[in-house]
Amino acid sequence: MEKYDLCVIGGGPAGYAGAMRAIDFGKRVLLIEKNKVGGAGVYNGALGSKTLWELSQKVRAANETIVSVGRNRFELSWEEVKKTKDEAIFDRKFQYSCHMQLLQNETMSRVFSYERGFGTMLNEHEVQISKDNGNVKTIWAENILITVGSRPRELPNMEVDGQYIMTSDHIHHLDDFPESLVIVGAGVIGCEYATIFSNFGKTKVYLIDRADRILPFEDDDISSMVSSNFEKRGVTIHHNAQLKRLEKVGNRVEYDIENLDGSIETIEVERALLAVGRVPNIENLGMENAGVVMSKRGRHIGDDDTVTNVPNIYAAGDASGRIALVNMGEIEARHAVEKMFLPTPPPRLSYDNVSTIMFLQPEVAAVGLNEMQCRKDNIPIKVVKIDYSCIARAIAMRQTQGFFKIIVTNDEDMKILGMRAIGEHASSAIQAVALLIKMDRGIEELAELVHPHPSIIEGIQECVRMLMNTSVFKSSVFKDKLQCYSCVDDVCTPLQRL
Repeated sequence: MEKYDLCVIGGGPAGYAGAMRAIDFGKRVLLIEKNKVGGAGVYNGALGSKTLWELSQKVRAANETIVSVGRNRFELSWEEVKKTKDEAIFDRKFQYSCHMQLLQNETMSRVFSYERGFGTMLNEHEVQISKDNGNVKTIWAENILITVGSRPRELPNMEVDGQYIMTSDHIHHLDDFPESLVIVGAGVIGCEYATIFSNFGKTKVYLIDRADRILPFEDDDISSMVSSNFEKRGVTIHHNAQLKRLEKVGNRVEYDIENLDGSIETIEVERALLAVGRVPNIENLGMENAGVVMSKRGRHIGDDDTVTNVPNIYAAGDASGRIALVNMGEIEARHAVEKMFLPTPPPRLSYDNVSTIMFLQPEVAAVGLNEMQCRKDNIPIKVVKIDYSCIARAIAMRQTQGFFKIIVTNDEDMKILGMRAIGEHASSAIQAVALLIKMDRGIEELAELVHPHPSIIEGIQECVRMLMNTSVFKSSVFKDKLQCYSCVDDVCTPLQRL
């Protein structure tokens, strides 16, 4: 029986990162993947959807310019769009393939091995690998890392056929732009696809939102701006709507929604997309054979800082049920491997200040707490906002829709609790703030740092200067563009500034 220091079950972003980190320690590692190395991070997921978003943003921006001067709209065929997306996926797939082939050469094969098949734990150390050709083999590993990823969640009584009623696994494989599309779910995934298809301008988009506003986990000002842009682009948002029925009827899709007043509305579309979250791929892993237990809610593998209740078995990524992001899955897997092999375990992972991007229109970036969370938890805060129209780079780009919002403690230290950015280049603006949050530092460093000019991040500097009452533009003059206020006991009061 072959023996390894580490067996990684699942070759998505988390599993791959964990295997590579084990190589750093000179450990003998086996990576098992049943399908394609790279997982949803490459296929039918982050890379594909973001390629579509980038392309759709270029189409939208071009049309906003040329249509305004009386020219015909610029259009791309779905064939051209799909070709660009497929090329991006191929490039990333090729990188993985070349990397793995070189790792398995004579020099590196002593530390890294790869098996394509389905891994099942027989006990806390033995894993059975079942291959497509029917062959089965069993290996022994000192440690096991479970990184099996997730799949789109489906809804009861709504049959997903992959052609008319789809999940994100299917929508990239369309033959053409749908004439109309209903998206079930107004969270990040649903809103991203609504952005993509409305940007291209060839699809009538309907978005079903159970709450009174989309992105209900974010502040009202973020949600309102995204929602307003959807409506400008012809997206119909069903607010406070309960989906009662969704089914294929002939070569179309019908759905019934119940509105807040109890009325029932029936709408017919060409295609439907379910964007209602994801579920971990934990079936048939043999967890019961190894004694691994589920989380308290029973939806994910239970773990404490990546370690399950079985000391040599770890879980990372979507399987552990925390933040379902590629970067966090990679960090969790690397952290788990470091806990296995470092003589002194690393500090516990923190999930308090994770930087995120939402690929919407405009782009949204976030780190730390938002204003809504602080007010809900009665955390005394100061809040400062600057509109993009006051930032030179945004003016130069002719992209002045958006704002920066920074939340700090309501005391003399003014330590940063969180930031929200919405607008062009938003994702490039939050890293300095994320670092200061991690370091538990105040705002002075940002105020004195020499930022490049003209750049979007100069708006951050002006924000913190407003808090310090040293800003170039005075909020008392541009009250509609510059805001500075405190919130205590859910009561907000403008701060007196020059």
